[in-house]
Amino acid sequence: MDLGLKGRRAVVTGGSKGIGRAIARAFAREGADVVLVARSPAEVEEAADAIEAEFGTRALSVAADVATSEGCEAVIGASAEAGGADILINNAGTGSNETILDAADEKWLAYWNLHVMAAVRLGRGLAPQMQGRGGGTILNNASICAVQPLWYEPIYNTTKAALMMLSKCMATEFVPMGIRVNTVNPGLIRTPDWEKTARELAGSEWENYLQSVADEHAPIRRFGSVEELADVFVFLASDRASYCVGGTYFVDGGMLRTV
Repeated sequence: MDLGLKGRRAVVTGGSKGIGRAIARAFAREGADVVLVARSPAEVEEAADAIEAEFGTRALSVAADVATSEGCEAVIGASAEAGGADILINNAGTGSNETILDAADEKWLAYWNLHVMAAVRLGRGLAPQMQGRGGGTILNNASICAVQPLWYEPIYNTTKAALMMLSKCMATEFVPMGIRVNTVNPGLIRTPDWEKTARELAGSEWENYLQSVADEHAPIRRFGSVEELADVFVFLASDRASYCVGGTYFVDGGMLRTV
């Protein structure tokens, strides 16, 4: 299936590893140029170089912390210098671990900036570029926890729920500009962070630990791969999904327990 993405430019935050890197690779596979954003200069440059070498499309690296306004401005500026963005994937984020009683204000604000304000600032800055290029797509990577929270990460749950609402508001405001906005809510996706956590908790039995998590939460009884998730992002960004506006799409192996 030709997704019509050849020659388009996709900005992917959190792009140096895990889900973000898989999404960038999937866009490059379809012939799109990519702008990878991450905090570590060495890691994001390595990821961009590897993608460019593998697929032959242009892959730029931007070392920036999108949890700050300065970092977002750096991304917006780099995208403009490259010719403008057609697609924005707000993927940068991380899990949390706290109780509401014990978590300091600073932790709440840090996650708010990373999960919500990064999407606000980048959407605000890149939407005019997209409009100037004839339209575009914004996809916000939230989480199943936005609607089905896990008890040990109230900050993550809350900020991801806010990101889902932001997507809905963006979709209404931006669609007259020719920009479609949607949310993706992944469930259990096997990322380096999940593997690191499993090793810390279970040592040499870490793979059995991951299986136990999948058995408990996902009717499909396995984690999804980053490649499986990336394919959904690429489809939703393509013209094949041209009537998808303001929606939330779960990629969770049946983990969601409500209709």
